[in-house]
Amino acid sequence: MAMSQEEPPPPPILEAQCMDYDDTLCDECDRTFAPWRHRLFQTDVLREIGRFIDKHRGGVPEELFAPQRGSFNAWLRLLFQDGGSAVIRFPCPGASMFPEEKVQREVAVMQILEYFTSLPIPHILHHGMTEESPKGLGPFIIMEHISNEGDFIDALNVPGRSRDERPMLDPNVSQERLEWVYGQMADIMLQVSRHSFAEIGCICKANEDDEFDDNWVVKHRPLTFDMSELVQLGGVSPDLLPQSTFKTASSYYQSLAEMHMIHLTSQRNDAIDSAEDCRTKYIARCLFRKITREYQLCSDDAGPFKLFCDDLRPGNVLSNAQHQVTGVVDWEFTYAAPTGLAHSPPFWLLLELPELWKQGLDDWIARYEKVLPVFLKVLKDKEQGAIDRGILNESDRLSDYMLRSWESGDFWLKYAARERAGHSI
Repeated sequence: MAMSQEEPPPPPILEAQCMDYDDTLCDECDRTFAPWRHRLFQTDVLREIGRFIDKHRGGVPEELFAPQRGSFNAWLRLLFQDGGSAVIRFPCPGASMFPEEKVQREVAVMQILEYFTSLPIPHILHHGMTEESPKGLGPFIIMEHISNEGDFIDALNVPGRSRDERPMLDPNVSQERLEWVYGQMADIMLQVSRHSFAEIGCICKANEDDEFDDNWVVKHRPLTFDMSELVQLGGVSPDLLPQSTFKTASSYYQSLAEMHMIHLTSQRNDAIDSAEDCRTKYIARCLFRKITREYQLCSDDAGPFKLFCDDLRPGNVLSNAQHQVTGVVDWEFTYAAPTGLAHSPPFWLLLELPELWKQGLDDWIARYEKVLPVFLKVLKDKEQGAIDRGILNESDRLSDYMLRSWESGDFWLKYAARERAGHSI
């Protein structure tokens, strides 16, 4: 085995300097990751990883490719002589705050989506915790590798823009390509959101010891993208985060409001620029907390609650050279959520986030309003096609809710609920 290296909708309540994360904590994360990375590249460790993948995949191994890293995970691919490949993926120390919880929750989501949707989800060959992993590297998932030529960012990004730069929707992208990619994203969103649950939180099988049990329920707290980053880079103590499931949307939104307030009071560095900036950030969070206490965010307070992924975006959808989806990956921040989150139009239509748009919020809104009708059109087409085939109910439509969310400004309230920067843009 070889190894190789009409009027715009109202914007957010207040405008302020976005709250940066703590650079000191960023450096600490890098220091935590460095020795683990060094160990990962050692020859004896790589060989043991290769043998471990082979044990759970089977076949004649041919080549172990060099480790790669994303935002939260590192992975290695082992190529076999039959042409197939398997990947082992580890949460990165310093970047993944709840590694074992994250792996367990993601495995459950990948399984339900593989079983009950037509989405190309990587098939899980094996998963386990640190004590079972090669050289104790950490919790892991071994899955079939999905061949791809890139992802949907490649289809929509400004031509020639480096992947080291933040992506930005090509203003000259053709209508045909935009509809093609948006349509596939719409289909993914529909297939995910049609799964409903009685509580808010992360899902698993009702009987986790029964391999053939197909009854899925909420048993664990929601593990969100924002929770991970607040601990990693915001200085928030893990024991101050939500620790249980939620029976109502209002209680969940109130919990998020408290979490954003805790972030402001917990982060020691780079949180504010001045007394006025601090006052503005504090007032924004107080106003948001007031809104949650007045139940203004809860159209379906008692559920049912929709399966929702914080990190579902074009960069996590693998594609071939014709920009056709071949795989959908990175499901670790997926949970049953208030319907208002699934009913908000996607934040990624321009690829870049509103708070990071260099031309400012007004320009982001103006450009977003040009492409939102394109997305809603293809979403309606996907909805109708699924309803005609009997795989979607009328009540599972998203397009009308998304349009109302944008026109009413509710989009921004839901964005503020999920994103720590949503209070400041």
